[in-house]
Amino acid sequence: MEITDLISPNTVFADIKATSKKQALQELARRAAAATGCAEREVLDVLLERERLGTTGIGQGIAIPHGKLPKLDNVHGFFAKLDSGINFDAMDDLPVDLIFLLLAPETAGADHLKALARVSRTLRDKGRCEKLRGSEDADALYAVLTEEGAQSAA
Repeated sequence: MEITDLISPNTVFADIKATSKKQALQELARRAAAATGCAEREVLDVLLERERLGTTGIGQGIAIPHGKLPKLDNVHGFFAKLDSGINFDAMDDLPVDLIFLLLAPETAGADHLKALARVSRTLRDKGRCEKLRGSEDADALYAVLTEEGAQSAA
């Protein structure tokens, strides 16, 4: 599974403004609902339920919120760079400014795990994260996320 299987230029956002985890998830849920045809409330509820199980803030300013929805046919990814870091209850207590949201069908066991692994490997690259933080628009973010090296075998 490649990053390009998960995101497209229109699911990468450089204009998300949020001052809290809930606000960031609400805005991402709104945009994900528009892209997937799922109800915004349904998307937000699955994300909040997942956060109640434990934070998806994995550290180093990165969060990978994710959930499964019955109406989806395939895995969808959404990437957002926030204007400034927010408290995401991350494992290292650092503020989060890079968020990669994954939504999968309820039946997507292996595909969901492969997508999480691919995103995690991509965002573990410190150099790539520095480039993402230095990018100002969605097209530049998409280019950094999908550049050579992000596309190694899953």
